Amino acid sequence: MPEIRPLRPGDPPRLGEYSLKGRLGEGGQGVVYLGESDGGERAAVKLLHVRFTGEAQARSRFARELAAARRVDAFCTARVLDADLDGETPYIASELIEGPSLREVVERDGPLSGEALDRLAVGTATALAAIHHAGIAHRDLKPDNVLLAADGPRVVDFGIAKIIDESGTITTRAVGTPAYMAPEQIAGERVGFPADVFAWGSTIAFTATGRAPFGSETIVATLNRVINHEADLSGLPGGLREIVAACLNKEQRLRPTSDALLRRLLGHPPGEGEASEEEPAEGAQTATADLTGQGGRAGAGTAGRAGPAGTRRRRTVIAGVAGGLAVLAVTGALLAARSGALTAGATPPPAAARTPAARTPARTPGTPGVSAPSRLLDRIEATGTLRVGYRAGLPGISLGDPPRGFEIDVAGRVAEGLGVPSGGLRFVDVGLGRQEAIERGKVDLVISGFSIGSADRERIAFAGPYYVAHRDVLVRASSRIDRLGDLRGKRLCLPQGQTTGQLIRDRGIGFVRVDADDSSRCASQVADGSADAMPGEDLLIAGFGARLQGTELEIAGLRLTTERYGVAMRRGDPVACRRINEVIASMYQDGSMEGLLRRHLGRVGFRFETARPRLETC
Repeated sequence: MPEIRPLRPGDPPRLGEYSLKGRLGEGGQGVVYLGESDGGERAAVKLLHVRFTGEAQARSRFARELAAARRVDAFCTARVLDADLDGETPYIASELIEGPSLREVVERDGPLSGEALDRLAVGTATALAAIHHAGIAHRDLKPDNVLLAADGPRVVDFGIAKIIDESGTITTRAVGTPAYMAPEQIAGERVGFPADVFAWGSTIAFTATGRAPFGSETIVATLNRVINHEADLSGLPGGLREIVAACLNKEQRLRPTSDALLRRLLGHPPGEGEASEEEPAEGAQTATADLTGQGGRAGAGTAGRAGPAGTRRRRTVIAGVAGGLAVLAVTGALLAARSGALTAGATPPPAAARTPAARTPARTPGTPGVSAPSRLLDRIEATGTLRVGYRAGLPGISLGDPPRGFEIDVAGRVAEGLGVPSGGLRFVDVGLGRQEAIERGKVDLVISGFSIGSADRERIAFAGPYYVAHRDVLVRASSRIDRLGDLRGKRLCLPQGQTTGQLIRDRGIGFVRVDADDSSRCASQVADGSADAMPGEDLLIAGFGARLQGTELEIAGLRLTTERYGVAMRRGDPVACRRINEVIASMYQDGSMEGLLRRHLGRVGFRFETARPRLETC
């Protein structure tokens, strides 16, 4: 368990479901807190630094961190328990790993040897293989980011991880911790899975000797050793020394893959197919001073011999290092910032969601193979969740805990169409504060009788509508009320806050007002004959009528207004908007929308709108 430091002035007392109990650590990107849910579940809650919350690029990196962690099998990282990437205080709540980092253990107890070293090597190689199978290049594997849990090592902190997409595109920017960076990371060449294998070799060398294999006195000296010197692996046992030496080869194409590495650790002899495959690059870029830490204690050494490309790289980097001393002095503060093991990782989504190809075709309109950006779809991929705002307490529409009803089922179909994994749909009661819930990032969507015409379209957007409702009245089936004029002189029950009664008066129809505390009471009065009608929006009043037994009730069919119930969402996401529209259109086409209406509201006589509505332009 890491040291827990007190909260500081300005720290939030709570993030999402978690009350914050103290600080676990802080890095360049954010602060990690110890959080505790109301049910007693503890979590590592990482909060994006306030200075970055307004930067789209920083939020995007935060989302990529979460997306990367979620793609990895849970046994080798940590579950994501909660996340909010769009609100005013973006955070990721992850499983709290009860165990020290590998660096802490080695520095406290000394180097590992024998079976303990073998187990650590196999466990970390297994985790690395799982990470690569998920399409992730970690890019900052080091002793600080290996946590030793009771059930084995966990690799954490995907803050600079890179998701390798379907085309094999990989980064060329120099990011990582100098003492564990591969030569290609320093030289600004393509950086992919082989760089992680190199970092694994460096990590195991540290574990067995207590020294960073390329030293850590200064960044310049460390980078020079990585490029130009061989590592001193004399402290490693023979069989492991040969495997680590292969991983520290200067030429990334000659290093074993993570799968081949694991096979060799398990006793299989080197064979064909063990060299890393060449991965296409975006084009070489100049290495930048975007190094995130110094990791490791002082020590000598570097790694494996280089071929012609490595020789060219050495000449280039030697000149670059010499010429860059002044720049490094200026940026020393940035370079000295340790990245630390601040994130606890995440749970994987279902297998179908773990590969880039699992993104549904609607994500890639236009040019085949080109994925259009979508803030909502990226959040779903990153967190595996969709937060939908609803209004609680509406029978037939959204009633109960967990809620059930027509709009809840519509939300389920929308979530399915957006690729939300099973169990990832979360409902948030927003009451009538629907627009504010969207603007403040409390929810991703609102499906709650929100009329498109009543909202400020400069502040939020809409997909849909999923249903076209009308202001109407609930009456007894025997009432013979089927026109507006039939309400003249009748007793209309008006619950508090209801406005349809005034609309009827404004049309010159006088009636006797019957007051009631709520809609449920009004529906009962219509049923027992103490009121003749209950005005309101037809779906809502039908829901209150449908729960009553023993009396035949119906919607009169006056259709005093038209209310286009839309799916409210944040502005600027046409890709997600079109996807939602496709889901809604399919529900009308296959009859499932009518089926939901009849299932939840069919006990009331009601001529539903079953024709597909005109959908909003995204």
